[in-house]
Amino acid sequence: MFEFHKDRIAYFHQQTINAEKYVIPFIEETFALRPGMRVLEVGSGEGGVLKAFTNRGCIGVGVELVAGKVDIARQMMADEIAAGKATFSQKDIYLVDIRQEFGDLFDLIVLKDVIEHIHDQERCLQLLKTFLKPGGAIYFGFPPWQMPFGGHQQVCRNKLLSTLPYYHLLPRPLYAAFLRAFGQEPRDLLEIKDTGISIERFERIVKQTGYRTANRRHYLINPIYEFKFKLKPREQFGLITHIPYLRNFVTTCVYYLIQPV
Repeated sequence: MFEFHKDRIAYFHQQTINAEKYVIPFIEETFALRPGMRVLEVGSGEGGVLKAFTNRGCIGVGVELVAGKVDIARQMMADEIAAGKATFSQKDIYLVDIRQEFGDLFDLIVLKDVIEHIHDQERCLQLLKTFLKPGGAIYFGFPPWQMPFGGHQQVCRNKLLSTLPYYHLLPRPLYAAFLRAFGQEPRDLLEIKDTGISIERFERIVKQTGYRTANRRHYLINPIYEFKFKLKPREQFGLITHIPYLRNFVTTCVYYLIQPV
């Protein structure tokens, strides 16, 4: 599993395919994606997701905090950048001056596997609203915190730590001690413990910050697991999606499309 996370170039292509097969069709169920639309991806990583949107004729802007990922994105999407179809900025989203840096607002904002890493999520949603054009929408895809690998422990180098589910739910001191016992520096994983988000908390923030949910989908088997584990994606059972709290433990991924009220 660690090898999967090391190979960022392969990850770029996998993210593009995943976005083309699952993310964009989900968005288009309730939001018409048209050529020329401006798409902002927050936490754009190596650019694989944004590539799927530029392939559809959209103008893509990626904001990413990690310099190495931005370098790969600029390498992988050099043609789009040269053609004025994509641009990448290495910056904290909270420090972006949207008008000064990007010139215009956006039709669609994408956060895939990102919101669970952002501090002060209420502030983030309030800020993103100011980035949207009238009628615009925001897509979120994220793993609920309580799901088997909601702590992102699959990135651990130790085989046991990378494959053992649910132990991220241990109390913080025990969790840190457990990681250290197997040689894993706990700092980054503890930060995810601070920012991990449940379905209920996300939906509450959506309402509190003045959005409505235009579309949602819960997955028993995350579509990205096609690449990670060779598993066929499967939507969550309808009954489970309506059971608060329990659904977080057995739902590996959720998709939401929200719009300002």
